[in-house]
Amino acid sequence: MISHFTSSALLVLAATLAPRTGYNATLVPGIRILRSETILENVPVLYRPGAVFVLQGAKQGFLNSEVHRYDADHYLAVSVPVPFRMASQASSEQPLLAIYFDFDLHLAAEIVTALEGQVAHDEKVRAKSLVSSRMTSSIVEVLQRLLHALHHPQELAILGPGLLREVHYRILIGPQGEALMAALRGNGTTDRIVHSLTQIRERYNARLSVPKLAAEAGMSVPSYHADFKSLTGTTPIQYIKALRLHEARLMVARRKGSMAMIAAAVGYASPAQFSRDFKRHFHRTPGKEAKWMQEHLGEPTQN
Repeated sequence: MISHFTSSALLVLAATLAPRTGYNATLVPGIRILRSETILENVPVLYRPGAVFVLQGAKQGFLNSEVHRYDADHYLAVSVPVPFRMASQASSEQPLLAIYFDFDLHLAAEIVTALEGQVAHDEKVRAKSLVSSRMTSSIVEVLQRLLHALHHPQELAILGPGLLREVHYRILIGPQGEALMAALRGNGTTDRIVHSLTQIRERYNARLSVPKLAAEAGMSVPSYHADFKSLTGTTPIQYIKALRLHEARLMVARRKGSMAMIAAAVGYASPAQFSRDFKRHFHRTPGKEAKWMQEHLGEPTQN
């Protein structure tokens, strides 16, 4: 049972670290705190592997027919970056406050390996890219200690590595930890798809074809397509397009050049096609999307 006092203390610590609307950086590069006062609907997002802890307000993630709730009672964990749609509830009286915690994938893999030697796991559990789990008192307590350390650089320097390790551990042994570990463990076809996602991430602006990606993964095209969609909730072509558009969105917000230059930089041969796809995906032109990001997200960052 999570005490009201504990959750209130956690909220106060987070609010102090997030004085501005949008993403607020902390002393740890992989931890950001979001403050939002706006109700949002149907927003395309692409989260990094990690977890999102909503301390006030609420969010929902929509991937295919699944709804993933993350609020004061639930957190969202992401094993591989996948594009999905998001909605959130917030107000000026009760702004949404959320901790965005990036996984250290090497540390996560180390913990998964250690757990395999001590805890039996079900090989039949299907790997999942997104999982929503109920908050536990142990997670709330370590988050409180972590946020406290973020206020005190000396404490963070001494205790920070252990606290970060504990957050990883608590997530991986959580209610949905098996589905996360199945993705991070990467046995069999899951390992091939996860490796393929890494290749796509590194070469998203190059000419990529499903037959070539399947061959590199050592899989037939039908098997690759089916297993890719099972893990990410989308097809390889849709995934590549979404990744290109999210990268372009950051470039637009950071004023990295003209629309034609940005279109070419993310792999589009046609600026006109880029503009059409961008508006279809984000429901705004690139210019209007850049203004929206500045208003709601603050300093442009990968969301």
